[in-house]
Amino acid sequence: MDQHQIQALQGIVLILMPIVVIVFAAVLIIPYWFIWKKAGFTPWFSLLMFIPLVNLIMLYVLAFSEWKVVPAPQPAYVYSPPSALPPQG
Repeated sequence: MDQHQIQALQGIVLILMPIVVIVFAAVLIIPYWFIWKKAGFTPWFSLLMFIPLVNLIMLYVLAFSEWKVVPAPQPAYVYSPPSALPPQG
């Protein structure tokens, strides 16, 4: 490889690297954003997932804290499967 090809390759990497970082950040932040919001916390905590060791601490906070959401209402009836009847006939 000559010097011109190396510089061209470096230019391509400089263009593609921010795009890869933004896609990676979106893939990481979006699910945590919704998880924090559903748990009743501020969704801005999802940005802390980029900081090493803080992300582990926050994951434990999320896992063992009392979630502030109301559980879904349960149906009033209880489903019982049909009993096995002998064939009629």
